[in-house]
Amino acid sequence: MSGVGKKVADVAFKASKSIDWDGMAKMIVTDEARKEFSSLRRAFEEVNSTLETKFSQEPEPIDWEYYRKGLGSRIVDSYKELYESVEIPKFVDKTTPEYKPKFDELLVELKEAEQESLKESERLEKEIAEVQELKKKLSTMTADEYFEKHPELKQKFDDEIRNDYWGY
Repeated sequence: MSGVGKKVADVAFKASKSIDWDGMAKMIVTDEARKEFSSLRRAFEEVNSTLETKFSQEPEPIDWEYYRKGLGSRIVDSYKELYESVEIPKFVDKTTPEYKPKFDELLVELKEAEQESLKESERLEKEIAEVQELKKKLSTMTADEYFEKHPELKQKFDDEIRNDYWGY
């Protein structure tokens, strides 16, 4: 197998193992997104399968004796010599080192955004719980109980009454 083909197949194999498809699928909420995600996964698996089958196999060795019988040994020997003299250059990855720092920066930003998102989510969960609790108690709650939870509103109303402002 050629060096480039082997490297491509290895990278594709590692990538397929590191993707948490089930974890990502759990985060999808709309049916349209599920369809798109399913299409993406199917396309990825097709490409990965093609890469594995196409690049993971060693090429069959050439049967030089078979060709010697039909063409003659002089021409086959010259082809064999030329074939064996071909050197396939090794793949040198120049792109990854260039983009690795940028990718690492994006990962840091992603982690920060994730933490902010988790904090905001936690805050919103608390707010939802408070609203649900308030909704349950609203029909039996007195003004004093409400103002106890929201002293800024009590202050506002007291200031309006004190300043003789009645809203009209």
